[in-house]
Amino acid sequence: MASEESPLLTSSSDGGKTAHGAVYDRFTRGQKRWIVFIVSCAGLLPKFVAASFVPSIPQVAKELHSTHAAVSLTVSLSTFATAIGTLVWAAYSSFYGRRTMYLCGIPFLCVGSCGVAMSNSLRSLLFWQFVQTFGCSGGLSLGAGVIGDIYKLEERGIGIGIFLGATLFGFAVAPFLGGAAAQYWSWRNLHYSLAAWGLFELLLIYVSLPETSHPGTLGIDKLERRRWIHITWVNPLSCLWLLWSPNLFAVMLASSLALISDYVLLVPLAYTIGVRYGIANKAIIGACFLPSGLGNFIGAPLAGRLSDVVIKTWRKKRKGVWSPEDRLRATWIGGMFMVPLSIGVSGLLTAYVGGPIGLLLNLLCLFVNGMGVVFVLNPIGSYNVDVVHSHSAEITAANVGIRSLILSVATALVIPSIEHIGVVWTDIIVAVLAFLGQGIIFLTIRYGDRMRASVNVGFSTIENT
Repeated sequence: MASEESPLLTSSSDGGKTAHGAVYDRFTRGQKRWIVFIVSCAGLLPKFVAASFVPSIPQVAKELHSTHAAVSLTVSLSTFATAIGTLVWAAYSSFYGRRTMYLCGIPFLCVGSCGVAMSNSLRSLLFWQFVQTFGCSGGLSLGAGVIGDIYKLEERGIGIGIFLGATLFGFAVAPFLGGAAAQYWSWRNLHYSLAAWGLFELLLIYVSLPETSHPGTLGIDKLERRRWIHITWVNPLSCLWLLWSPNLFAVMLASSLALISDYVLLVPLAYTIGVRYGIANKAIIGACFLPSGLGNFIGAPLAGRLSDVVIKTWRKKRKGVWSPEDRLRATWIGGMFMVPLSIGVSGLLTAYVGGPIGLLLNLLCLFVNGMGVVFVLNPIGSYNVDVVHSHSAEITAANVGIRSLILSVATALVIPSIEHIGVVWTDIIVAVLAFLGQGIIFLTIRYGDRMRASVNVGFSTIENT
């Protein structure tokens, strides 16, 4: 029977030297770093595919004899494909394994990228972009699952940090490369390049990525009899049941509110910073995304290291007792200060400070926001893997799926909001939402044990996380 004092909070006097702890010693430190590198490259692909297309929308609309608004539907479609794909690949990874799902998904990316490059109509473009994004969307959930498979509790934050930094860095760098391709090369050649990248990643995974799932945990391993090619049905929506847990739903909502600030600053950047400071060149507009990516890249490993230190420090204070919500304390600096202040100040700068000084300070805000967002997302991502370790890919998929739907609505509203109430009030509203998200995290830290006890979705204990 569940009680308010969750069985998660178990004292461990052996320093984690358990039979379960030995499973993390299957790979050497060098092998783990290589695995993180491979899955980080795969995790970068979904964000890169979506964001690199945005600067080329005017060129695509002209070539396909369509309108900007119609071609912009590809952005919403990509978000929808990401939400579906991440659920599908995560659900099947628990049955067939992480490596198998990478090998099944990336061919969709390669074919879809070639289809996008050869599209001669809007209908064809929309179809192939869906296939393209669907194929690579598993990189986010599978990568988190792999890192949860190979790193123990006290080391997991830094692994998640490097992975998350790579994926968000791709979101910031992709517009620059997409804008440069649209300005000086061809958007079609860009997608052929993505197909080549996918093919290289596929070969890299086939040759050097081992199956990281813990022995005996896959669904196919538990079958007494199976065919040489065993195909089974796995409900991709089954991942979503994990969000029935109040604490898992709370941190998903808090991370979404923080991430909205990133999208609200970056998606309309050509209409805010571009117009305000007279920047028309697509490549230069794309380059303005780079400070945010740099903030992600620098902040992610720092946030991961901080969350690991917080876990160790508080576990020591509790005399060996582990409370998983302690990791969420690492979000304070990002959620309370960096994210709300950076987006609020950016709105004021855009409205009232012109010239090179205004542009430079705005780029600084983008950098601080990039760091602040990962200081929220990283501890939350690691927390999710900690508390439902056996469903690490599924909880990541559920977060990405629902978060993608929330972000698709937010991005659809941001430009109309700027047009109706202005960039200052739009950014202030988003800053307040991010601050409220941190309030949700505070409540989760304060009442996490009761929240877990109210709905048990199969939480991990110190012996099996």
